[in-house]
Amino acid sequence: MKDLVNLGKFQDPDVTAKGEARARVALSNPETLWFNTGTLCNITCANCYIKSSPKNDALVYLTADEVSDYLDQLDVRKWNVREIAFTGGEPFMNPACLEMLERSLVRGYDVLVLTNAMAPMMRPNTKEGIADLVARYGAKITFRISLDHHAASVHDTERGKGAFEKTLRGMAWLHSVGARMAVAGRIEMAESEDEARTGYGALFSANGWDIDALDPGMTVLFPEMDDSIEVPEITTDCWEILNKDPAAVMCSSSRMVVKRKGADKPAVLACTLLPYDPEFELGTTLAEAEKDVSLNHPHCAKFCVLGGASCSA
Repeated sequence: MKDLVNLGKFQDPDVTAKGEARARVALSNPETLWFNTGTLCNITCANCYIKSSPKNDALVYLTADEVSDYLDQLDVRKWNVREIAFTGGEPFMNPACLEMLERSLVRGYDVLVLTNAMAPMMRPNTKEGIADLVARYGAKITFRISLDHHAASVHDTERGKGAFEKTLRGMAWLHSVGARMAVAGRIEMAESEDEARTGYGALFSANGWDIDALDPGMTVLFPEMDDSIEVPEITTDCWEILNKDPAAVMCSSSRMVVKRKGADKPAVLACTLLPYDPEFELGTTLAEAEKDVSLNHPHCAKFCVLGGASCSA
């Protein structure tokens, strides 16, 4: 469903409300294959784009064998993907998470796992498994920690009282076993990017963490996904007007695998940000997912093209 402030826009995949040709993006340089391990999460955040919670199982747990099937498809399709990434929900809620990471790492891929570094990651068996993977694969695996802000008071407004302290404890443990860490945060509306990176830098330094606050691949700052803001539609002429290369947009380099509740098979989506919109479901195989993507959603404009965000490292 399109948001009301953009009523009349983002209706036709080929044509904008003004009758102009809508921009499309080809899968020109596939770098990352994402797996959503399931929407269940140990916490409920105020503004979770995927509505993860302890009760939301709209996207059910993927199995390790389902992940392996898509890794096999990568070999057949010769996408030359360098990175396998896992998101949720909270990936460590999925009992097969460690096995999924292992199966990806053993094939030589870089692995990125998005986690809140809270209770699911800190279970004894999970910690033992993570420590083992880090010992064997080192920097081939990166843990990107959801740390919405460098100040506890702001972070906890999003994730609940005490969440900041729990996440920092998880990060301290990851650091103690030599894990490679990155951070994903949000830029507060009243704070500039420079101020945000300075604040994160001070936090990392105080804890002795080797995370570069100035590197957008290591400290990823996402723009807010505010559905109350009107955004322009992206036309084919916008690439030249904005001096933007379609190859810089996320759907040119990545796809995401999900499994919907009640579905027989997983599906491949064009975008990690639109897990529930059927328009962005491309099929059940990577071969079907090679088709172009029409930028027919407000998030395509405000988050990817105008915001310049990317979920990959």
